[in-house]
Amino acid sequence: MKQLKIEPRLWEERADKAQEALDHYFWNEDMGMYNIETPCPYGECNTIFHYWWMAHAVDTLVDGLLRTRDRRYEERLASLHEGLLRRNGGSWPNELYDDMEWMALSWLRAYQATGKESYKQTSLILWQDIKTGWNDHMGGGIAWQKSQLDYKNTPANAPAAILAARLYQAFGDPQDLEWAERILSWQKKHLVDPETGFVWDGLNREGDGTIDKDWKYTYNQGVYIGAAIELYRITDQAGYLEDARQTFAAAVEELTGPQLRVLPDEGGGDGGLFKGILVRYTAELVKSDPEAREAASFLQRNAELLWERGKAESALFGTDWCRPPGGIVQLSSQLSGIKLLERMAELGTIIGE
Repeated sequence: MKQLKIEPRLWEERADKAQEALDHYFWNEDMGMYNIETPCPYGECNTIFHYWWMAHAVDTLVDGLLRTRDRRYEERLASLHEGLLRRNGGSWPNELYDDMEWMALSWLRAYQATGKESYKQTSLILWQDIKTGWNDHMGGGIAWQKSQLDYKNTPANAPAAILAARLYQAFGDPQDLEWAERILSWQKKHLVDPETGFVWDGLNREGDGTIDKDWKYTYNQGVYIGAAIELYRITDQAGYLEDARQTFAAAVEELTGPQLRVLPDEGGGDGGLFKGILVRYTAELVKSDPEAREAASFLQRNAELLWERGKAESALFGTDWCRPPGGIVQLSSQLSGIKLLERMAELGTIIGE
């Protein structure tokens, strides 16, 4: 890939500003967690415990720590680990398999960044619970939630494949590699369009075997790309890389406009996180594929639009990366913006024309 004339320090400075905004506008010292939106006087906005949002907050803190080695990120991670455990009633598992996968992924990264044993144990405890979600309904796959074991979807399977592959890479247990391959094989067979590589959302949600092909989310494309890339790194099998390439191309074609190719506004709430997930794993594609010029340019274009058009003066980000947010800003959309800026800072000079 042709190297570009880009200043990594520029993106580092921008990532710093976004991280500072996250800390200043969202951190709630009394809870040991982030407020779910800003402004949030006296923490009154926190009527819902967004477990999986907090997992992505962990991920962004790890991004900042790996980039800067600033101990402030380590301190915030430690506080958040305690706050989350306390808020979740003293244990880590919950009812949603996809939520637990995100939490396990983030604390595994935190362990690898800090060496803190409690983070490793958090990830492993969650992984043991996650594996109980696999069953024979719909030919296999991990269920979305414990109360609906026959509903299988991409959010509960592709991140699990990423997690299993990363656990194998971290600790060398061959059973984890088997899990990663089994889960991704099921995912590809049941929830990926064989012609285009576009990833569908779920299967059998209403108990009638229907595939939710009309639910077209950036999230689903991102996690499938990420799972394929992790297995490509382990096995060096070109088919996994080709799967990731195909799904990226399908995501751009299906979900972005033909002119700017900017990622869509998928609304507030959980949707605010979706773009950040695609961004994170598109960056993994770029890091693994010397031919990923289009993916690199795509990230750069979206990052420039976000910074030039989509931020408030306070470095807060909304759900639309082409216009600044107005009024309340949710934690989910702020995290997505940070993910993009951190990816640009990480990729540095390999992105561009």
